Amino acid sequence: MNYKQKSVMFFATGCFIGNISFAPGTFGSILGLALCFLLSKIEFAAAVVLTLLFIFFAIWIAREAEIILKAEDPGCIVIDEMAGMLVTLIGLPFNMIYVFSGFIIFRILDIWKPYPIRFLERKLSGGVGIVMDDIVAGILGNIILRVSFGVFKSQ
Repeated sequence: MNYKQKSVMFFATGCFIGNISFAPGTFGSILGLALCFLLSKIEFAAAVVLTLLFIFFAIWIAREAEIILKAEDPGCIVIDEMAGMLVTLIGLPFNMIYVFSGFIIFRILDIWKPYPIRFLERKLSGGVGIVMDDIVAGILGNIILRVSFGVFKSQ
């Protein structure tokens, strides 16, 4: 493996966390929480721009890793879970309640894959297919968090 391929695999596997033999997606999501923490410290508009840049980077990295591994959506690629966590928690307070709730909701959506998540996973391929189902899970997770905590705040 050359330097470019090693670098791609480093990012695609979330600093090799994706190589853990059990629940790599869960560990990748946990790593994503570190990025969420960093983004919670900057202005919302800047966080949105950085999240979008990360999503595009994740799509490119996932596509390259898929080519290197010669496999469709291999489990060791966890940069998509990291991107999904960013979307799940963007614009929300970074505290234990939101982080824990967001993590659980995202993982349930990512594993269960309700419509339209599974539909996208089946229709899209390459890096876009690997990442977009997690982005949609993140969008749904963010909406669920906002609705849930919005309801609780009004009581």
